[in-house]
Amino acid sequence: MGKVTGFMEYARLEEGYAPVAERLKNYKEFVIGLKADEAKIQGARCMDCGTPFCNNGCPVNNIIPDFNDLVYRGDWKNAIEVLHSTNNFPEFTGRICPAPCEAACTLNVNGDAVGIKSIEHAIIDRAWAEGWVKPRPAKAKTGKKVAVVGSGPAGLAAAQQLARAGHDVTVFEKNDAPGGLLRYGIPDFKMEKSHIDRRLEQMKAEGVSFRTNTLVGHLPEGSKVTNWAKEIVSPEQLKAEFDAVLLAGGAEQSRDLPVPGRELDGIHFAMEFLPQQNKVNAGGKVKGQIMATGKHVVVIGGGDTGSDCVGTSNRHGAKSVTQFELLPMPPEHENKPLVWPYWPIKLRTSSSHEEGCEREFAIATKEFIGEKGKVTALKAVHVEWANGKMTEVPGSEKIYPADLVLLAMGFVSPVTTILDAFGVEKDARGNAKAGTEAAGGYRTNVDKVFAAGDMRRGQSLVVWAIREGRQAARAVDEYLMGASELPR
Repeated sequence: MGKVTGFMEYARLEEGYAPVAERLKNYKEFVIGLKADEAKIQGARCMDCGTPFCNNGCPVNNIIPDFNDLVYRGDWKNAIEVLHSTNNFPEFTGRICPAPCEAACTLNVNGDAVGIKSIEHAIIDRAWAEGWVKPRPAKAKTGKKVAVVGSGPAGLAAAQQLARAGHDVTVFEKNDAPGGLLRYGIPDFKMEKSHIDRRLEQMKAEGVSFRTNTLVGHLPEGSKVTNWAKEIVSPEQLKAEFDAVLLAGGAEQSRDLPVPGRELDGIHFAMEFLPQQNKVNAGGKVKGQIMATGKHVVVIGGGDTGSDCVGTSNRHGAKSVTQFELLPMPPEHENKPLVWPYWPIKLRTSSSHEEGCEREFAIATKEFIGEKGKVTALKAVHVEWANGKMTEVPGSEKIYPADLVLLAMGFVSPVTTILDAFGVEKDARGNAKAGTEAAGGYRTNVDKVFAAGDMRRGQSLVVWAIREGRQAARAVDEYLMGASELPR
C-alpha cells in the first residue's frame, strides 16, 4: 500500500504543537494537524507488508493500509468511507487514542512506525470540512425500541449502529449533556466538545433520541459525581417500555488511597477535579470549584488521567506540580524485537508533562499531613520491586508540600448500583458479567439486558469502547431480529 519504496524515502513526520507559553493561556486544542501534502507523504510510507499487523493492533480493526493508500493517491472521500466502515468516531480516536496500531506497524520492528493516528486525524477533519459527514438514517424502521444507558463512546457507537439498523433508540444520560468521560473527563485541550456536539446532531438526524439529566437506577449513597440527574428512571420502567436495554455506563468507581490523613480537605479524586473545569469551559458555573491556582499540587497516578490533571493544574496556575507513579520508571526505548507487535512498556512523556511537571517513579504515599483540617503536605517513600513484590527503601522517606492532592490511580469498577438495580451478575472485578461470543454475545443474566464498554470489560481505551459498542449493537440486533447485517 502507499508508495512501494516510500518507507525508504520518507521519514515519519509528527503532528506539531503550539508553543507551551501560548497553549497554557487557554483550554483550546493545540495540536497542529498534518497538511494534505504531509499526510500524503505519511501515507506513502505504508509498505506492502503482506500481513498488516496494524489491523489487529487496532481494536476496531481499522482497514489502515487501504486508507493510507487512498490518502497517498489523494482520494480523501473514499478514505473517509473506509475509515467510517469500522470506526463511528475517528475524530475521537484521532485525538485521544494512544494508537496501538502504530505499535503493531511492521515498520516499527526496527524503525519509526507509519503515523497512522495523524493520518486518521487528517482524514476526518478533512471530511467534516468538506461536508462529507452526513446523517445515514435507516431505509426502513423495525418497530423495535432499544434503551442505551450511558452516552460515552460505547453507548454512542451502539446507539448509532442500532439506529442505522432501523430501531428506535433512546440514550439515557445522567449528566446534563451526552458524551460521558469524553465530555466530563477528557480536558478540552485534548479534545474540544464541539466534536461531540456535531456527532450528536448527526445521530439525532438518524433518529436517536437523548434523555439527559436522567439517572437509571438510583443515586449512589454519598455520591460526589458532577451534574447528577434531576429525573430517575427505574430498571422496571425501561424493561417494560423497551424491547432491549444496553448498559454502557462506564467504570466510574475511582481507586482510593486509604492512608492516614485521607479525610483532610484538599484531597480529591481526579474525576471530581477534571469535570468541573469541563463544565466551566462550557459556560457553566461550579460552586466551590476545585482550583490548583497558587498551590503545590501532587498528582498520584502516572497514567493518562494523571497527565490530564497535570495539564489542567498548569492552566490553573499551580505553584508546582509533582506526579507520583508507584512503578519504576520504564525504559525510554522498548526492546522492539522482543515486544513487537504488542503494546510496549516504555517511558511516555505527554504534552502536559512538557508543560511543567516533576515526575517521581517507584514512590508510595505513606501519610497525608494537614493543619486545621486541610492537607499541607504528604509523606512518601521510595520503593523497590523484585519478583512482583514491593519493598520500601530504608531511609528514603521524604515530605512533599501539597496544598492539593489529586488521586488518579484508575478506576476499579462501574458504579455498581445500576448493576444491582437491574440484578445483573458481576464478575470478580465488579464489572457486568457478559461474554463476547458471537452467539448471545454481550448478554447479561437478565432477560433482554446487555452490557458493553468499560461497564463490561473494565477501564480501557476509547477505541475499545467504540469496538464494544459496535459489537454489542450487532448482538442486540440479532436478538431482536434473529439476524443482523451490522458488522461485527
